[in-house]
Amino acid sequence: MTEFELKQQLVDCIRMLEHSDIIDYNGHCSLRLDDGRILINSGSCQRSRLTVEDLCTIDLEANQVEGKGKAPLERHLHCGIYRLRAEVRAIVHAHPKWSTFLTMTGNAYQPVYAQGALVYPVPLLDSPNSINNRTMADRLAATLGERPAALMKSHGAVTVGKDIVEAFVLANYMEENAYRQYMALQIGKPYAFSAEEIALCREKLWNADLFRRTWDHFRAKLG
Repeated sequence: MTEFELKQQLVDCIRMLEHSDIIDYNGHCSLRLDDGRILINSGSCQRSRLTVEDLCTIDLEANQVEGKGKAPLERHLHCGIYRLRAEVRAIVHAHPKWSTFLTMTGNAYQPVYAQGALVYPVPLLDSPNSINNRTMADRLAATLGERPAALMKSHGAVTVGKDIVEAFVLANYMEENAYRQYMALQIGKPYAFSAEEIALCREKLWNADLFRRTWDHFRAKLG
């Protein structure tokens, strides 16, 4: 893909997350380009009306290189993960309510939904503090480790992927799982998938074609 196409894909990702109520006036997503530059949305942009003009470029040390608007304060979050995970090419950070409700009440994320099992287990950063400096960024990256997703207590969530499609889809799967877990908790103890069932889910559902189908489902809603 060309750089412009990647930019448009990043814009689509953020707009779809806003449309799905996973991102609101906060939240940001990023892409790492082949030359090491990182594309990220500006902190003050309107997520629902985002265009490629609202994207910034930063380096691995969180310094802004290009862009009309200012990169978000939590740009350090992205850089910390990229420094630790060479294979990661895209990151989604949002403040999804259902996932965050679980962290606020001490309820661990449980795999109650097949697609949601893909990110299980989900490590938890035991701090609500903003990831707006290198110390906190490195702490979050260490918490995430080699996992595809992590939660932050009373704060939000992060997902990573080999491309923006993967990071976007995993963010949706995790939030849908959290929603189902939360709702089930209102009437009883939800069933959590066994290790064998989780392995089967990963074997069947961790699939680029299925990720693209999920992406296309949400992309069609943008019109």
